[in-house]
Amino acid sequence: MRIGFGYDFHNLIEGKDLILGGVKIPYYRGLEGFSDADVLIHAICDALLGAMAEGDIGEHFPQDDERYRNISSKKIIKQVLSMLDDKKFKIVNLDTLIIAEEPKLGPFKDVIKKSLLEMLNLRDDQLNIKATTMEGKDAIGKKESIAAKAIVLIDKR
Repeated sequence: MRIGFGYDFHNLIEGKDLILGGVKIPYYRGLEGFSDADVLIHAICDALLGAMAEGDIGEHFPQDDERYRNISSKKIIKQVLSMLDDKKFKIVNLDTLIIAEEPKLGPFKDVIKKSLLEMLNLRDDQLNIKATTMEGKDAIGKKESIAAKAIVLIDKR
């Protein structure tokens, strides 16, 4: 068995959709980034890559490669899952945390979980989605940014 940890952080800007876990969340701002800036999927990808000892998302999907400009993170995770399959690993469980002052994410956790369960081909008891705030502290607490963390346990199939 192997454990991987992932983290991602993006600033909020006007004029972009807010995508978390592949789900469009109603909000007047979205996350700034080279891709669709889905911090949750990016954190999951980094956790999976780390568990496989395959570096990080920036190495596999570099920002100086125009092929990845505005790419959907669903395509990124699909490629990471293909690597997982090629190495004959499976996900045992995945625990995630989204850190955002706004929007309040409680009402969206179930739809985000459903999206990720389908994307990752997992059972309900293999995936957890949590959300918290920074209680007004730092860039997240000042409603300037959103971050996500993920920890994954993988094992050979």
